[in-house]
Amino acid sequence: MQRNDDQADAWFHALSDRTRRDILRRVLEREQSVSSLARNYPMSLTAVQKHVVVLERAGLIIRRRHGRETLTRGETGALRSASALLTELESGWRDPITRIDELLESDATPASSPHGTGPTTKE
Repeated sequence: MQRNDDQADAWFHALSDRTRRDILRRVLEREQSVSSLARNYPMSLTAVQKHVVVLERAGLIIRRRHGRETLTRGETGALRSASALLTELESGWRDPITRIDELLESDATPASSPHGTGPTTKE
């Protein structure tokens, strides 16, 4: 379980930064070199490389060397796993909310009196 928690921490840490989310979107569309990615941001190539490393350590992208270039592409398997985790977490809080809604609906349904004449009221 620790490994899964560590992986989830890495995913959400990587995705907590706007620039990294944008890099991920771009490399999911098509494989790109780190230098071409860097042209999209008002920061140094080194800063973009650091963002790429965070995404790679989280397993969200894959880097490979092609000649002198470092190419990056999105790792859809990791994104599916992160999505599955979010779905699992959502069901953990959605089920109790559904039960509360059902209880509130049943309380809102008028109760019949013991003699079948409708709801009773206290005056």
